[in-house]
Amino acid sequence: MLPTPDTSHVPYQRVYEPAEDSFLLLDTLSSPSETAFLSSRFASPSPSSSPSPAPLVLEVGPGSGVVIAFLTAHASTIFGSTHVLTTAIDVSPFACAATNLTVSKAVSENASTSGFWTSATQGDLVSPFRPGSVDVLVFNPPYVPTPDLPAPPPTGLQALKEKTTFEEDSHLLELTYAGGRDGMETTDRLIEALPEVLSERGVAYILLCAQNKPEEVKGRIRAMGGEGKWKAETVGTSGKQAGWEKLQIVRVWR
Repeated sequence: MLPTPDTSHVPYQRVYEPAEDSFLLLDTLSSPSETAFLSSRFASPSPSSSPSPAPLVLEVGPGSGVVIAFLTAHASTIFGSTHVLTTAIDVSPFACAATNLTVSKAVSENASTSGFWTSATQGDLVSPFRPGSVDVLVFNPPYVPTPDLPAPPPTGLQALKEKTTFEEDSHLLELTYAGGRDGMETTDRLIEALPEVLSERGVAYILLCAQNKPEEVKGRIRAMGGEGKWKAETVGTSGKQAGWEKLQIVRVWR
C-alpha cells in the first residue's frame, strides 16, 4: 500500500479535510486496473520510440492537496514513469496554499518516485487551461444536493490573510460540499468542459454520490459528440452502503 501524504499542517476550519471520498480516489487511482490503464497511456516510450510529451495531471478543487500529492509522489507506480507534470486549481487561496505544502512535503519524502510538481493556481474549474492541454483530470466535486449553490469567494477571501471570521470559514467550507440541484451544478459545468480541455489521450476521474444519479450522468457523457465517441465507466466504489452517500469514481475518456 502506498503511503498517504501528510496533511497535518492544513487549516481544516477553512479547508476540506480528507475523508472517505478522498481515500476512495487514492484507492481507485492506485488500484491494479487503473495503474495498468494509466501506464499503458502515459508510460515513457522505449528508447527506440519517438518521445512523447510528459502528461499534465490536473486536480480540480484539491482542498488539502492529499490526492494530487499522492499522484505526484507515487508517479512511477501510478503512471509507470516519473516523466509526469502535476498541478491543481482551486477557488480558495487557503486550499492552494495547503496543497502546495502538502505536495512539497510528499515529494521530499518520495524523491525517487515523484513526478514534477508545478503549483496550485487559484481559479474557477479549468478556465485557465489551454484547449487540449490536460491529460489526466481528477475531480472530487461539491456533490451534496443543496437548495442553492454558494456564491464564489467574496473579494475579502480571494487572497490569503492571517485571520478569518467564523462566517468566512463557513463559506469556504460550504463551497467544498454544496452542489446545488442534484449536487451536480458544478460537476455539470466541468463535464461540459471536458471535450475542450482534455487532450486526445486525456482521461478524467470524477467522484459521484448516489443522489447525483450516476447512471444518468454516465449516459449523458456517452452521448457527448455522437454515439460511441466518449466512454464512461465506474472504476471505484465505496461499497453497498445504504443512503445517498454511496460513492463511486467514474472514468471518462475517448
